[in-house]
Amino acid sequence: MAEENTTKTALKIAGAVILPNLGGIINGHLTRKNLKNWYVNLNFPSFRPPNWVFAPVWTSLYAGMGYGSYLVWRDGGGFSGDAKLPLVAYATQLALNWAWTPIFFGKHNIKGALIDIVALTATAGACGVLFYRVNQTAGLLFLPYMAWLGFATALNYAMWKLNPEKPNQGEQEASGRKQQ
Repeated sequence: MAEENTTKTALKIAGAVILPNLGGIINGHLTRKNLKNWYVNLNFPSFRPPNWVFAPVWTSLYAGMGYGSYLVWRDGGGFSGDAKLPLVAYATQLALNWAWTPIFFGKHNIKGALIDIVALTATAGACGVLFYRVNQTAGLLFLPYMAWLGFATALNYAMWKLNPEKPNQGEQEASGRKQQ
């Protein structure tokens, strides 16, 4: 009986850790698809880390937040207890997290990605506080995530400033007609 409970607990933890990483895996494919044909042509700030840094950092951050979500779910009574609001905040910040890559790498929208990551950082901060109220360890697991989001926001901002948006072809043609 104890072995069965241990197995169930391990499966719940594994599910919680794997869930955020699934979005990371899917977004990793989108990122790799756009590295050579778009990303390499951008201007970068001096503090940009090498590309190989991102995958292990995000994998560990996703694992930490996933484990934290399990702790909150376990200690907060699941979706019908005190964990309900923290888990909604978790889902919201995770959706914003997963949305960043399609905005930045999929749409090549650096400004849109900056708006997303600012909202993500605020939501993740609120989630960390809500997690802490249910389980202190879960809340503390958000500290490295918040530090990385601060860095990632600064990086996104610098890239937006270094890579000004070019008006699309339709806007260029319309402005050319106005000048004639």
